[in-house]
This record gives sequence, structure tokens and C-alpha cells, in this order.
Amino acid sequence: MAWLRRLSLRARLLLVSVVVLFVGLAGGGVVLVATMNFALLRTANNEALQTADAVADLVDAETVSDPLPAAPGVRVQIVDPQDRVRSVSAGADRLVPILYPDEMDALGDREGQFIPGNRIGFDGRVRVVMVTAGPANDRVRVLVARPTSDLTQGLQLLRTTLLLTFPALVALLALVAWRVVGATLRPVEALRAGAEEITGGARSDRLPVPDSHDEIHRLAVTLNGMLHRLDAARGRQRAFVADAAHELRSPLTNMRTELEVAQRLPDTTDWPALADDLLTDVDRLSRLVDDLLLLARADDGSTRVEERRMETVELGQLLGEVAARYPAVEYERPAVPLRTRGERDALGRVVANLLDNAVRHAASSVRLTVLADGAYQMISVSDDGPGIPAADRERVFDRFTRLDDARARDAGGSGLGLAIVRELVRRHRGTVVLRGASPPPGLRVDVRLPGA
Repeated sequence: MAWLRRLSLRARLLLVSVVVLFVGLAGGGVVLVATMNFALLRTANNEALQTADAVADLVDAETVSDPLPAAPGVRVQIVDPQDRVRSVSAGADRLVPILYPDEMDALGDREGQFIPGNRIGFDGRVRVVMVTAGPANDRVRVLVARPTSDLTQGLQLLRTTLLLTFPALVALLALVAWRVVGATLRPVEALRAGAEEITGGARSDRLPVPDSHDEIHRLAVTLNGMLHRLDAARGRQRAFVADAAHELRSPLTNMRTELEVAQRLPDTTDWPALADDLLTDVDRLSRLVDDLLLLARADDGSTRVEERRMETVELGQLLGEVAARYPAVEYERPAVPLRTRGERDALGRVVANLLDNAVRHAASSVRLTVLADGAYQMISVSDDGPGIPAADRERVFDRFTRLDDARARDAGGSGLGLAIVRELVRRHRGTVVLRGASPPPGLRVDVRLPGA
């Protein structure tokens, strides 16, 4: 079957269509001929029986005439129990019965059989039926012979016509199938050519969409949607790489500058202070690399925390441990335990990132609370800083987003804190929302996590 795989899709579809047409037409022709043959033979049998019944009625009424009434071409005989011919129709033999004695003995009443026509002077086969008639003490047999040559001639004509027209009909239908298959596959070829142009960079990332609202139309729409998402993902990836390179370059540039100055002026360099500055930049680089690694893992499709790392976390205690690292944060541990299922370190990082932002932008106070909210536990971080305009509260969750870029860089922010918060909360099947503080100005961040 290797040759079949080398054929084009259009040729294979045409081959399948021709085979199906051939089998269908051939089968239909055979069924038609067989049905007509059965119908014609049944007609011959019925006509012979009708003639035999009419003659039997004459025998029963003792009104038999000589010759017996019969249609032209039909032979009728009345045969007694001694196999002697009593009466015949015009053209029938008066001495020899149509059937041999053993054939008549084998037939039952109103049954029939075929005999060669040359036995009684006909061409082809002859249908002979037998009907018994007469009084009980003198039963006779009525034999009626009906030739079938006139019927089989029509059947032969039909068979010849089908054989002659069959190849032409198959060729015509194959031509129609070739055109129809070509028209059906033309949009597929257009999609292939469009994809090749896209790959070569000769056109925009969009495939031609056929006008017909069929499966190919839906395929083209789906592929265009996929291309749009891939293009958007490439754009985000390029922006992510560019932003990451920029963020990594800043501390590296600082470190290089400080080291070059120290190398040129070794006698006047304050080495302990230089080490402290370098360690600060290294810590910033380490945090940035960790953040980038976490977000890269999120892009790989990991949307939930692994079950083996899940544990029951008491949020009141966890928030107290994190808040203890921020002297300016106001926190009061709830009186009752509030638990959730998750990764303790990841939840601690969520709270730490929110507190870092709040402390960085607060004017005087930062407040941390946790309380039960139905089936969820809600963590809130609020500050009295300048807040975030409502139009920007969704945008700040994008990576490397800073509403005050210069201030964020000076404070060591990379623009990844809130992006990491949203990703970690999403992994724990929770939500995070930014709201305006009450009273304004300020900002409140609400994180809702499923209760344990």
C-alpha cells in the first residue's frame, strides 16, 4: 500500500469515491437484474396458474371444449391418471404429455417447474404448472406450459444496457467527484499556502478564512485564533526577556562600576562598605532570579501546588511571623484559628510581597488583618499611601509594571511583586483584588483563600 500513501489527498479521495461508486452501481445493477428476473418469472408462473385454473373450472363444470382455450404461445393439456392426453389447446401435442410421468408424480397440486423449451417446440426455458381437477373418481391433471423467452429477452436487454452504460456512468461520476473534491480541498490548499507565507515572513499572521460556514471555515478561525495567541505569547516573551535583561543589567552595572573604581583606587577604597554594597546588589539579583524562575515555572503550566507540598496552615500564626519582620506594620492575631490548605512558604511570600509594597508606599501606617469570610479566609493589607487609580489596578499585576518607575527602582522594586502574588494565590485556588482604602487615600489588597 506504499503507492497509495504516495498519492495526493485529492487522488486518494477520488480513488475512494470511484471504488464506492463502482461497488454501489455494480451492486445496484445486480440487485435490479435479480429483482426483475424474479418478478418476470413470478409473472410467468401466475399467468400459467390462471390459465390452469380456468381450464380446471371447465373440467369441473364438464364443459371442456376442444381445442382448449389458451393465450397464443401457451400450451395446455388435460392428462388422465393413466398419463393419456384427453384434450389439448391449439398447437399442443395430443399424444405425449408435456411432462414425463415421473415429473408429474413429483409435482404437487398448483406447483410448477422449468423444462427445456425444445421438448415442446419452444426456445429457451418453459414454465410448466399442474392443477388437478374433476370428480373424485376421475381426477385429471391440467398442464399449462408458459414460455419465458419473451420475458428473458427484456431482461437480457436490460443487462446489456447496464453493461454498456456502466463504464461511461462511472467515468462521468468520477469526473464530477474530481471536480467536487478539488473544490472542497481548495480552501485547504489556501490554508497551506497561507501558512507557508506566514512561516516565510511574507504576510501577517493570519490565514485566509473561506466564505463557507463549514468545518474548514471553523478550522481556519481556530487556527487564526491559535496564531493570534502564539503571536501574543511571543510578544509577551520578548517583552519579558527585554525587561528581565534590563533588570539584571542594573545591579550588574552597579557592581562592575564599584569594582572598577576600587581597582583603580585601592588605597582610598572603603572595602567593608564596598562589600556591603556588593552584597546588597547580589541580594537584589538573587531575589530577581528567584522571581523570574517562579514566573517561568508558572508559564510552563503549573497552576496548582503539588499535593505532596500541601499542608494545613494556620494563617494567624503565619501572618504574625511575617509581620514581625516589619516594625511599622500593625497586626492583631485573631482570637480563633483560621486555617487554609497550601504551601506555607508560598503563602508567606504572598504576605511578604504585599507588606513590602505597602511599607514602601505608606505615608505613616500599614495594617494587616485576617478574618473568616464564609467558606474563605480573607487576608487584607492596607496602607495610607497615595493609592492606585482604579484604571491601573489590574495593570499593576502585569510583570515589570511600575506606576512610579524611578521611585520603584530606587527602592529596589522589580515590578514582579504583585505578579508573583497573583500567581501564587491562583495556585492556591484563591483571588486577589485591589481596592481603595477607607478613608482615602490609600490602598487595600484583599486575598481570599479557601478555608481548610
